[in-house]
Amino acid sequence: MKFTETSLPGCVVIEPQVFGDARGFFYESYNEAKYREAGIDRRFVQSNVSRSARGVLRGLHYQWPYPQGKLVSVIDGEVFDVAVDIRHGSPTFGQWAGVMLTAENHRHFWIPEGFAHGFCVVSEYATFSYQCTDLYHPETDGGIRWDDPAIGIDWPISAPLLSDKDGKAPLLADVPVARLPEYKA
Repeated sequence: MKFTETSLPGCVVIEPQVFGDARGFFYESYNEAKYREAGIDRRFVQSNVSRSARGVLRGLHYQWPYPQGKLVSVIDGEVFDVAVDIRHGSPTFGQWAGVMLTAENHRHFWIPEGFAHGFCVVSEYATFSYQCTDLYHPETDGGIRWDDPAIGIDWPISAPLLSDKDGKAPLLADVPVARLPEYKA
């Protein structure tokens, strides 16, 4: 496995070693010892799968005060996946990192606790998988507007299909500090 840190410290792209032949392929999608050695020492307690059509944008989502770290990947299709540092006091507060996750490249993206997460579908459909370090707590669910100009994410789509909730999400500057995770050096 190859672990590559993004411009946001802690957010890591994981590329497994893929073994393939005429019959298909095999790869290790998770190995606790290898992840721990790379600095990702977490326990996953919830696993989710979603399927979305081209142009769907989900996010930017987070939970506070029960933050979720997420290990995400694509089983079928292609998505542009994004993490945004929303930890109050962080030197990279409001900055983002994005990565293309596809069924063909087999990449995984680790987004630690304290980051907002979102993705948009660029293929006809995409089946998206994510492992979470905490359970979903609807009462602590939060969101940041996908097109917040202060963040400036360079999404590969211009007119996404959004849920009502995502379409009404606030700008990062309008979220009360008490609703944001704190940066801990």
